Amino acid sequence: MNLWQGFEPGQLIALSILVPFIGALLVVATGKTPNLRETVTLSTAVILFTIVLAITDLVFQGVALNLQVIELFPGLGISFDVEPLGVLFALVASFLWIITSIYAIGYMRGHHEVNQTRFFCCFALAISSVMAICFSGNLLTLFIFYEVLTLSTYPLVTHAGTDAAKKGGRIYLGILLSTSIAFLLLAVLGTWSLTGTLDFRPGGIFAETEHKGVLAVLLVLFCYGIGKAAIMPFHRWLPAAMVAPTPVSALLHAVAVVKAGVFSILKVVIYIFGLDELRNLETTDIMLYIGAATILISSCIAMTKDNLKARLAYSTVSQLSYIVVGALLASSIAAAGAALHIATHAAGKITLFFCAGAIMVASHKKNISDMAGLGRQMPLTMAAFAIGAISIIGLPPMAGTWSKWHLAMGALDADKLLIVATLIISSLLNIAYLLPIPFKAFFHRSNEAQEAWSWSQTKEAPLPCLIAIGVTSLGCIVMFFYPEPLIALINLIPDVSTIGNSDG
Repeated sequence: MNLWQGFEPGQLIALSILVPFIGALLVVATGKTPNLRETVTLSTAVILFTIVLAITDLVFQGVALNLQVIELFPGLGISFDVEPLGVLFALVASFLWIITSIYAIGYMRGHHEVNQTRFFCCFALAISSVMAICFSGNLLTLFIFYEVLTLSTYPLVTHAGTDAAKKGGRIYLGILLSTSIAFLLLAVLGTWSLTGTLDFRPGGIFAETEHKGVLAVLLVLFCYGIGKAAIMPFHRWLPAAMVAPTPVSALLHAVAVVKAGVFSILKVVIYIFGLDELRNLETTDIMLYIGAATILISSCIAMTKDNLKARLAYSTVSQLSYIVVGALLASSIAAAGAALHIATHAAGKITLFFCAGAIMVASHKKNISDMAGLGRQMPLTMAAFAIGAISIIGLPPMAGTWSKWHLAMGALDADKLLIVATLIISSLLNIAYLLPIPFKAFFHRSNEAQEAWSWSQTKEAPLPCLIAIGVTSLGCIVMFFYPEPLIALINLIPDVSTIGNSDG
């Protein structure tokens, strides 16, 4: 962090966005030398993380960080303003970019993927847009870079170039662009018309208006306009994107796209509506229960999927709605749980996707029904899968325990017993569709399995993949025993607290 001590706060914000963008250009420039190209990728990711750590340190010191870039309209332009929720997302994204890059090097080489330069370039561009989303100072800035993120990840989804990849890409682009233009843009324009500002402000910007019916409609438009949150029925883009290479799935499901969606909803709830105003809207409960339905329905669909990535995709749809529900409960404890779930779900789900990719590289297996006895061949990978699964379920001693606990306490605080029941049932469904996978791998034997097992039988994925899997699975454990730094950051978010059981 001392490396950036002499920089002004505004310069640090600019660097957090520009460093991955410059890294993307350097990746293209060094594309003919794979070792150099990947050194550039890793170096850029590490530099970005140190910048985010410096920003985090200033936030804990109470330093205001903002940057005005350009005024597009009177009183409205592209601007950035650092606040604790954005810092939390930036920490998750920047750290996991390092780990995903390490994994991607092993995966892309081990799987002999083509167009690797384009892959690493688009990956860096996506992270640049994520940083801009994290630190957006108003809805206009958020909307612009939300769209940039969609466009920059489209080549990653269609990376394989097959008919299936192109079809998945069309669904991905079609749903995300149509929802953002038809709903999110309309919500942004409606907010500007009603308030004359799009700035994110603690407590919201609607406190003085009497147009409760209009606000109720705006809430629905925001929830469905932010299609990356994958609320049903606008969720199909996410399973469709599973045609992409596994590192892209990790990017989509843990680092960038889906987290940008739920982060945006949480930010709109806290800084545009405000938790107090949200409680008074007629459509809050409607969207809350649609989110709850998404949790249960997608969990049930996940149980029917034999393809491992497809099962994990529907699991992600379910887990994202935990964060949406946490936001819409309009309880400070639930909002804290939703913010914490951004980090805990990221660690657990990226571990599961890393394991899925490792299984495909090492054994060429994609279907769960073919994985009997695989734990004898890939014990490290399947043990890590079990750790990630337990974290997603929300059982100790894994990180997901804390976020699910706060969500349940928030639902009780808001007197929403149906939501408490939803969380309990969902966790049971999580057990049903996740734990049988490592159980089958370790305790069932395939027809080819030998009676005696030895380490000579193991055939794990390339070392970079194993390193990445080890780091993320360890993160699931560390965040259980040492969640204090995350909780301290979340406690800085206005109207959000993990202490006490009342909104006061």
